[in-house]
Amino acid sequence: MTMVQKHAQTAREFLIAAGREFETGDKLQGSEKMWGAAAHATMAVALQRGWACGNHYAIKSAADRIAAEMSDLSLTGGFFAAEQFHANFYHDFLEDGDIQRGRPLVDDFVDRVLSLI
Repeated sequence: MTMVQKHAQTAREFLIAAGREFETGDKLQGSEKMWGAAAHATMAVALQRGWACGNHYAIKSAADRIAAEMSDLSLTGGFFAAEQFHANFYHDFLEDGDIQRGRPLVDDFVDRVLSLI
């Protein structure tokens, strides 16, 4: 399995794991898995294209490049939602409604980004 495939698989697995975590009421672990799904999907495409993806800034830059490549800036909203989940893991500030609104955005981001592979 290539690193691109591994990151893509991890992204999909994290989305499933996030659902399980949220179902059991673990908002922090669910949040971190949502971030992980978006980050790994972005890293898969970045690696495929030879882009840097070794830190948060590089992953964010890659997400912006993907949105530009797809001519769809709405993808940046999905990545922003993922970043909010990442911050929630540390600071526990998202309310249930925030989580319900953010999850579909991240799900869509991951699905659309992985469709490029």
